[in-house]
Amino acid sequence: MADALSQHQIDALFESLNNSEEEENDDVKKEKRIKNYNFKMPQKFTKEDLKLIRDIYEQYSRLVASYITGITRLYCHVKVINVEEQKYFEFNNTLEDYVMMGVVGLSFENMDIMDAECTIQFSNAITFSLIDRLMGGPGNAFEISRDFTEIEVSVIKTIFEKMSLFFQEAWSGYIEMNPSLLRIETNARLTKSVAPDEVIVLATLEIELNKRKSIITLSMPAINMEEILTHFSGRYTSEMSRRNVDEDRRQEQRSSIMKGVKNSTLKMSTVLAETQIDLSDILSLRVNDIIPLDVPITQNAMVKINNVQWFTAKPGISNNKKAIKIIDICNNER
Repeated sequence: MADALSQHQIDALFESLNNSEEEENDDVKKEKRIKNYNFKMPQKFTKEDLKLIRDIYEQYSRLVASYITGITRLYCHVKVINVEEQKYFEFNNTLEDYVMMGVVGLSFENMDIMDAECTIQFSNAITFSLIDRLMGGPGNAFEISRDFTEIEVSVIKTIFEKMSLFFQEAWSGYIEMNPSLLRIETNARLTKSVAPDEVIVLATLEIELNKRKSIITLSMPAINMEEILTHFSGRYTSEMSRRNVDEDRRQEQRSSIMKGVKNSTLKMSTVLAETQIDLSDILSLRVNDIIPLDVPITQNAMVKINNVQWFTAKPGISNNKKAIKIIDICNNER
């Protein structure tokens, strides 16, 4: 007959089973962290590029939040939750049939950059919330999937026009552009601004209005974004080289000025002490008269250059000649 397991052995057995399950769960979690790389669609932008784009859209989101707060009289908060690149058809398939989408035309001051189109897409929740608030309602959000009326399109068009102008301010630190609203699309399936297989840079913004969170998406063709970023790198490289040249020229000018200043002659005087005396006393002075000073004999003398005190010094003798020894440098704020 087999020996019966003790309670200690049973506890050890259950503990080993639990440890094995935890190790399996850890392995599963580690596998989930691994992201497969799609060699058919290589990434066009580095992490630094996406971070730069994210910073621009964060500036844009603050402008949008301030604007919507003003027109609705409700607290509005907008933040960027994701910036990525993907195929346009993948993004379009996630949209409902009827959505409010504004197509913004971007023309650039630099003639070497071709014009681009950027789309602003509202989720239906934020669309109907804005319409309800601007028409006098409390601003409740409605999840309705239907075509929009002309009045609803006209209300949102005004908002899109203002949001289009924010692109100019958000991008002003990097490039000069002239944005304008081209048209309003209400059917995601019929939008022809971007080819289905074209890669886009998609920024997802989360908007919180009237204690309800919704989504705003901004998309731009990757080819246009890549051209803009290339302009950035070229401009910054030229600016850095220009700064280096300017710095070298500034150093040469500084050396030339210092060389000329070193040959200048200045009047240097040492003052042991200063006192005030009446004119009558001066007229009555005779040889061997003594004038008392208000300073102790151990006090340092003042060294002045062009009547401006620069040093303190001790008087003494060097090579049988009167001399001074510099003790300290005065802090002159000129």
